[in-house]
Amino acid sequence: MTESRSSAAAEHTADVVILGAGPAGLVLANLLRAGGVDCVVLERADRAHLAARARAGFLAANTVRVLERHGLAEGLRLRGREHASCEFRTEDGRFRLDYGGLGRQEPHTVYPQQDLVTDLLTRYLADGGRVCFGTEALAVQDAGSTRPTVTARTADGRPVTWRARYVAGCDGRHGAARRSLPPGAVRRYHRDHQVSWLGLLAEAPPSLDAVGYAVHERGFAGHMARTSEVTRYYLQCERGSSADAWPEERIWDELAIRLRSADYGPLHQGPIIQRTVVDLESDVLEPLCHGALFLAGDAASLLSPSAAKGANLAVLEAELLADALIDALRHGDCAGLAHYSARCLAHIWRAQEFSHWMIRLLHTAPEAHEAASFDNSLRRSRLASLRTSRSQQDWFAEQYVGV
Repeated sequence: MTESRSSAAAEHTADVVILGAGPAGLVLANLLRAGGVDCVVLERADRAHLAARARAGFLAANTVRVLERHGLAEGLRLRGREHASCEFRTEDGRFRLDYGGLGRQEPHTVYPQQDLVTDLLTRYLADGGRVCFGTEALAVQDAGSTRPTVTARTADGRPVTWRARYVAGCDGRHGAARRSLPPGAVRRYHRDHQVSWLGLLAEAPPSLDAVGYAVHERGFAGHMARTSEVTRYYLQCERGSSADAWPEERIWDELAIRLRSADYGPLHQGPIIQRTVVDLESDVLEPLCHGALFLAGDAASLLSPSAAKGANLAVLEAELLADALIDALRHGDCAGLAHYSARCLAHIWRAQEFSHWMIRLLHTAPEAHEAASFDNSLRRSRLASLRTSRSQQDWFAEQYVGV
């Protein structure tokens, strides 16, 4: 069955209802399907939108191992590219870390998230999995009972209900899963880092053979290869800025200044095909469950993009949740579900700590900030240690690729 379209006021059942067809939801769906668990994915977008939705593209070594372990890595092995170097450009010069040879000596695999999602979706549907495209989950009801219910609405406005044994909320921080948590059920930890980035996709070849991090008095700039013809850039911008306020000429001029092209070579330019403003925030819920409702991916925690951990945490959480659900539904063993939240949170908080460290490393404090000169001196000291200390480099490599 490739798609499921409900009739008016229809009711359906599944052992597990998965909200959201991102990396977390689709890895979970594939693993449950392979484990003999009846599941369905409810996704608000249509299939074409999923295939075109550009997101992160750096897969950690553990993520690749998870996908390989379950036979889900064919696409990334054919088209993904290993990446193991990053370059820092600062007021004190530039230096490179070949992190693939440091720490645990593990590289990233660069593979656009929309390609991974397409692979996972194709595999799931080919194996007979059920996906309801164009179906927006509205609420999870009776999550504290043994038969929770998901109310949803199809693209043409018809209501539909799904009854389940368990619900997996993989639908992001603003999705129905989070909205359905009753007051007091979980504790939310939130931090606004007061930093905003203009995220860009350029139809242009990479200009560096490494990830580029530029620390500049005008603001941070980042360079990340996506494919041989598309490059991701980031520009720090003022909070409240509009992406439309940045015409292409201004973007390329600013990138050239902050990446110090006059010193280290020009950038390959091309059309800007996507631009969006991202406010750097951190967000964690504890615990990651309420009754029969379990959270994974961005519904469980949100990280800033400074350390590229979001999709990697999502895949790790999906595997843990799949194993726990299979044990509960197939073998009557609920121990995995009881420990799911604690196991995930150990990884989440480690990723949050490194993400916060990267934010402090990459951004100069505003001059109006009372302790700006002190904070900026600390930042330069951190960069100097990263440039010269092998133990610091090994720590960075382990945290940078680990999850």
